[in-house]
Amino acid sequence: MMGNGRKFGIIGCQHAHIGIFIEEMQALGWECAGLYEPDHTVLASSLAERYGLELIGDRESLLADDQVMVIGCAAINREKIDVIELCEQRGKHIMIDKPAVTDRAGLSRLHGVLERGRIEVGMMLTERFRSSMHTVHRLIQSGELGDIVHISMRKPHRLNPVTRPAWHFDRTQSGGILNDLLVHDFDLLRWLTGREVKTVSGYLAKHILPEYPTFYDAAGVQVFMDGGITAQLYADWHTPAGSWTWGDGRIFITGTSGIAEIRLEGDPLLSRDEVVLVITNQELRSVPLEAPPFSLAQDFLNRVEGERGLISHHDIYTASEATVAADEGAQIICRE
Repeated sequence: MMGNGRKFGIIGCQHAHIGIFIEEMQALGWECAGLYEPDHTVLASSLAERYGLELIGDRESLLADDQVMVIGCAAINREKIDVIELCEQRGKHIMIDKPAVTDRAGLSRLHGVLERGRIEVGMMLTERFRSSMHTVHRLIQSGELGDIVHISMRKPHRLNPVTRPAWHFDRTQSGGILNDLLVHDFDLLRWLTGREVKTVSGYLAKHILPEYPTFYDAAGVQVFMDGGITAQLYADWHTPAGSWTWGDGRIFITGTSGIAEIRLEGDPLLSRDEVVLVITNQELRSVPLEAPPFSLAQDFLNRVEGERGLISHHDIYTASEATVAADEGAQIICRE
């Protein structure tokens, strides 16, 4: 491990997701040396107040501090690869909010960093660390569902456009809905099945906000995987403002011996807790959830310490590559 301290810093705070990383690092006893965000000052100030952080006006103070070993980054999506390369130059490990890249050029640059292996790069693939996902992964590994046949993932999101920065609506800057949202799903497909993505085909649809011509509000992808497994992924920005949750996400997994449904945000008529339902020939039951043994931040720090992590560089690159490919080949559908 580089240096003698247990400090981390934040460069780029354009999305509140970075708060998860800050909270987990502090829970592990790490000290934040400061938060640098020159533009989205409202969010940066809010997180600084919540977690007791110092707002700094110069990222160099973090990069030059030998005790700062890790950088967290939630910069504008297109600019994250710049920060990754900067951290490589300065010998700092980095954890980024997803997505890592927004296009093929960024993917090529990411590949270079990962291949050189001078630093550890993490990505906030937080879905793996949900209790529901950890539990279902264990069920699949035990063979209770049999051989996996098909996986369907539905991820609606609430947009709240007045609270979003302008770059969010620019596909070049944000990467668009596929890169922004479905990178989680491509990672989960590989993790749950142990198989690789072979081909993808899909669409981007536009129904709202004509003032943002490159902002697409819905997307769907058909995925073919090794072993004859198929998958369908769907995401949109159409969850109403009055919804009980940011998005009623559901995952359906069909196996030769049973099926599972994951209600990521619970059931509004019963509870907002995650739910896993399993149906086999014997019964329908709700499965008790098992929490992962460690957090996303701990998994990343394990890699920093030279141990094998649950999420590897290969996982990050492969999920990003599949997402970029899906975005490149997507058919554009616009409301007339």
